[in-house]
Amino acid sequence: MKKSIKIIAVVMALALVICAFAACGGNKEKEQTKTNAEKNTLVMATNAAFPPYEFKDGDNFAGIDVEVAQKIAEKLDMTLEIKDVEFGSIIGGVQTGKFDMGMAGITVNEERLQSVNFTESYATGVQVVIVKEGSSIKSLDDLKGDGSMKIGVQQDTTGDIYASDTVENGGYGEDNVIRYKTGADAVQALNSDKVQAVIIDNEPAKSFVAANKGLTILDAEWAVEDYAIAVSKDNPQLLEDINKALAELKADGTLDKIIDKYIPAE
Repeated sequence: MKKSIKIIAVVMALALVICAFAACGGNKEKEQTKTNAEKNTLVMATNAAFPPYEFKDGDNFAGIDVEVAQKIAEKLDMTLEIKDVEFGSIIGGVQTGKFDMGMAGITVNEERLQSVNFTESYATGVQVVIVKEGSSIKSLDDLKGDGSMKIGVQQDTTGDIYASDTVENGGYGEDNVIRYKTGADAVQALNSDKVQAVIIDNEPAKSFVAANKGLTILDAEWAVEDYAIAVSKDNPQLLEDINKALAELKADGTLDKIIDKYIPAE
């Protein structure tokens, strides 16, 4: 009798194990199905406060990067999903796979290349300096890193990286630079005299100056740089696919049309 009970117990245990494996298999199948479905979505991280590259138009996203990303998604037969995040979190999010790509007027530099890969360049950005009309700062040579002025930048941008560097390396020093979450915040600080100058990309600078009476852009290029799309180092196939799509958009004139729509030739 005891022997029969033991046999029954063993059979029941085996049955439970088989059921558990079956359940696990079902869960894995569901998980795999979900993963395959998600691959139809191209998740783009951006910071929608950088006109004309990305900005909010009512409840919708608009701008050069948004339209180029949409065209890329179409060529990859994917649905574009845009995540509006702080600029400084884009590279880290792409690196960890939280986002498929980062597109926010991002400049390629050595520091970022340690974390992510970049596509071929799709646009050229020019960094300029915004000051108040009548400011004592008349040229780039008037910008000082001696504590006599404060310079506003958007945090984690190349304007921040370069300006915060030492005077010996061409910057103004950490103590003379104030970081803001957005370019608009930096411009507001300029309006309220918390900083005496703002370093930012030329195209957003034009928008900010047009919207804020009494500001002007210095007649000189502070820096010239190429914009590219950040992609995870763990996803070389996506990098290849996006580069192919970009090449096609350049070849058929679509890229130029998008840029000309937002940045008309002067």
